[in-house]
Amino acid sequence: MIYQTFAELYDELFDPAMYQQWLDFVRRQLPDQSGEILELACGTGRLGVLLAQAGYHVTGLDLSENMLALAQQHAEEAGVTLPLLAGNMLDLSEIGQFAAVTCFADSFCYLPDLEQVQQAFTQVATHLTADGRFLFDVITPHQTDDVYPGYMYNYRDEDRAFMWTSYAGETGHSAEHDLTFFIWNDEKQAFDEVSELHQERTYELADYQRALAAAGFKHVNVTADFGQQEPDTQTTRWFFDCQK
Repeated sequence: MIYQTFAELYDELFDPAMYQQWLDFVRRQLPDQSGEILELACGTGRLGVLLAQAGYHVTGLDLSENMLALAQQHAEEAGVTLPLLAGNMLDLSEIGQFAAVTCFADSFCYLPDLEQVQQAFTQVATHLTADGRFLFDVITPHQTDDVYPGYMYNYRDEDRAFMWTSYAGETGHSAEHDLTFFIWNDEKQAFDEVSELHQERTYELADYQRALAAAGFKHVNVTADFGQQEPDTQTTRWFFDCQK
């Protein structure tokens, strides 16, 4: 039950403005709404619901059953059709092809190494139509090396508390996020505690470009600020628009 609460709290604390910015990015890059979109690592479905409301035909895929349960709830509350699949982005063999694949919130940075990142890129390329588009973002080395170390965030309400502390990771361009949740348990008259260690890793831009090329993407455009700016040394997240 506490892991369901973790998913709910994550859903509540995530900045809703970012979902709108990702939606705006997709709408600029994919003005044609007729094709099928696969949203990898769809989480609690907030972006998927917005895409469906905007007229896109979107299917969400995620590893977490708890996240998918919330995504289904959000889709029902919004009155939209949002097919949901439990699956791993490293093996998409059970699904068909799509006109576009998206993956946001630096989800590729949770893969442990560049080899698996390239494997995921290859899976995406295999399941894109010939003229399909691949849209995603990742955090930059500036984010892992300069911004995250020492970052702290705390939250508390009447029956829940959340502590987030970030550190530099053990490998290059990586970060570790120590997340601790305290959830009030009426039966015990005490707080239940659950801690998770989230590890993220990113790479130099040239590494991503080589991995995309190896996966079969010949046209790759990289921007910052949700596609609004050119990247520079202070960019914290890169946005990719790729075609085969």
